[in-house]
Amino acid sequence: MKPINKVTSVITPLDRKNVDTDQIISKEFLKRIERTGFGEFLFYHWRFDEDGNEQEDFVLADKRYSTSQILVAHENFGCGSSREHAPWSILDYGFNVIIAPSFADIFYNNCLKNGLLPITLEVEEVEELLLKGQNAAYTVTVNLESETVTGEDGVAYFFSIDSYYKQMLLNGWDEISLTFQYESHIKKYEEQHI
Repeated sequence: MKPINKVTSVITPLDRKNVDTDQIISKEFLKRIERTGFGEFLFYHWRFDEDGNEQEDFVLADKRYSTSQILVAHENFGCGSSREHAPWSILDYGFNVIIAPSFADIFYNNCLKNGLLPITLEVEEVEELLLKGQNAAYTVTVNLESETVTGEDGVAYFFSIDSYYKQMLLNGWDEISLTFQYESHIKKYEEQHI
């Protein structure tokens, strides 16, 4: 995983509530065993019509957001099934951060374990960000170290994250990488118990 500290990007305002994992990555695209290659199928049935043509009224078709690394959505993001492919597809598409008032628990944990930063803000704060992002290309800086989201207009929003996951994201560690941080302790234990 790559480390996350500061991410400065235009936000992508996904003005939808209760976005479930089947909408994020539909079941027919779950046949791959790699963690890559899912980005092209992100929000597939919202992005494309039955003939595979891009839906121009869907937010990802708007060129203002084409390089965005920060997705903003309404509450209960990632509800539904526990498929780990959902954060994989979001990461593979190019997003590193998701901001919402609430997330489904399993989805939230899957994000953290795969290097995707889920940020929970108050409903009013998210609605404000969505409005700013819909009216113009609005840039924010997410600073994981200081746990802030600061808009280009100077408005700051504060979030909190468990210190365990914060360190994992800051260092780009998954749980296996974290285990290797204790390799000398593990070796010492093994030597004493052989």
